Amino acid sequence: MASSLSWLAYSEHERRQVLDIVELFRDRQTLDELGIGTVRDAFAELLFPGTSTIQTRAKYFLFIPWIYRDLERRRVPSHEIAARARRDEIRLMNALKRAGELDGLIGRVAGARIKRIASSIYWQGLGRWGIRLFPGSQDHYHRSIDAIYAAVRRATNRDDDGDTTLSTRVPTWHAGLPDPPDRFPDEASFRLERHEAEYLRERLMSQVPDTMLARLVDLGRSVREVEVPWLYPELDQLTPAMREQLEHARNFSVVVYGASLLYNRMLAELIRNDEWIEGYGAALNNWWSVAGELEHALLQWDRDRFWAIAVSGGARIPIPTRRFIDAWLDLSLAGLQQGVPAEAVWDTPRARDLIHRRERALKRGLARLDNRRALELWSGASGTAPLTYRWGTVRQIVQDIIDGLAERSDA
Repeated sequence: MASSLSWLAYSEHERRQVLDIVELFRDRQTLDELGIGTVRDAFAELLFPGTSTIQTRAKYFLFIPWIYRDLERRRVPSHEIAARARRDEIRLMNALKRAGELDGLIGRVAGARIKRIASSIYWQGLGRWGIRLFPGSQDHYHRSIDAIYAAVRRATNRDDDGDTTLSTRVPTWHAGLPDPPDRFPDEASFRLERHEAEYLRERLMSQVPDTMLARLVDLGRSVREVEVPWLYPELDQLTPAMREQLEHARNFSVVVYGASLLYNRMLAELIRNDEWIEGYGAALNNWWSVAGELEHALLQWDRDRFWAIAVSGGARIPIPTRRFIDAWLDLSLAGLQQGVPAEAVWDTPRARDLIHRRERALKRGLARLDNRRALELWSGASGTAPLTYRWGTVRQIVQDIIDGLAERSDA
């Protein structure tokens, strides 16, 4: 299919329409109340592999392997390595605090009481970027470290001159990993040195070259002011495949957002909060305005291709999820084609029944639309953040690498 997102670059009015809907509930929750996360994550992984919404800064992709590589060098055994790694991560956390590096600091509030440490957050991404070579989970790695040491010892023999050599490597981390600073982890910074940024760029270009993530880093243009990925100012520099993925992701984000807003509007009506009812009504009207700005693209949307791309990376999307999404898209796009006002789409028994049945299927007796106690626990906004496919995280990580690449070589 022909893929073009150029309208976003040319019309300030249309750009503002998209940003309005992003801003409306920027600080609200991103919970997956309607069970569309498998589709969201499928596109996020295609566009920005190895990232997650709870990552923060690019340098953790170096901090974690530096800690573990040092523990391996010290031959810390399996029964100790998890505790020792946690201790070193706390040391790193404290060093970053002392240096005033608070923006993106994992554990900034919890401190040593933190439950989910940075290594568990970055473990999958380290493997996806080809920095971690050990193929298993973090727990499996901890359990296996004694066996890894033993395998290294067995692989060591003598060459013809009597020198010790390693005939077979048992690699756990990429050989090109830069060395840490001398006083790491007791001194640290989120700023990437140029050679560190070059290493991360090389890993992306080697491991995930045909992705928007790698392309953004390679292009080197600042993304600091880019609110959503489809507003990147140089979309024409992406490959056709990347633009196609991004266009489908944008279309899905725009249309399915109405379902999330309607769900919250229905909850507001149940508790009879007039302010919230009015607010969600305005948000739904704004949503419909944004959809109207995209009318041509949405009515030409090849949804068979959308689903093919969604599963192309191996995502498993449950049949009920696909049925719900297709039903909502059918309802919304039919209204768009007919040119009806927003209320004729969302304020109808068909739309409300679709939302109600979906929540009931997902949560059964705990569905807020049915369970008064569950409804009382609702904060006023749940799942109201538009889908941006981890962009908040990705933007910071990409910017960190770009800033590092701009550093002087002798810095």
